[in-house]
Amino acid sequence: MKSVQVLGPGCKRCAATEAMVRAAAARLGIPVEVEKVTDYAAIARFGILSTPGIVIDGKVVHAGGLPDERALERWLQA
Repeated sequence: MKSVQVLGPGCKRCAATEAMVRAAAARLGIPVEVEKVTDYAAIARFGILSTPGIVIDGKVVHAGGLPDERALERWLQA
């Protein structure tokens, strides 16, 4: 199971990013555990300056704006 953290204060883009992660994982048949991280100190520890951010299995793969759907699928499959 992939561990995915969506980093952000809870804005619309953060919610959309979480939905994109869940949809991509479902399309690919990849089980994921999604955690929303809204604490600014925790986000800063990842080095994220622009949200939303995505961390998959402990690795930052995206920061700032909505992710590209194809890139998101590649990250989940890696």
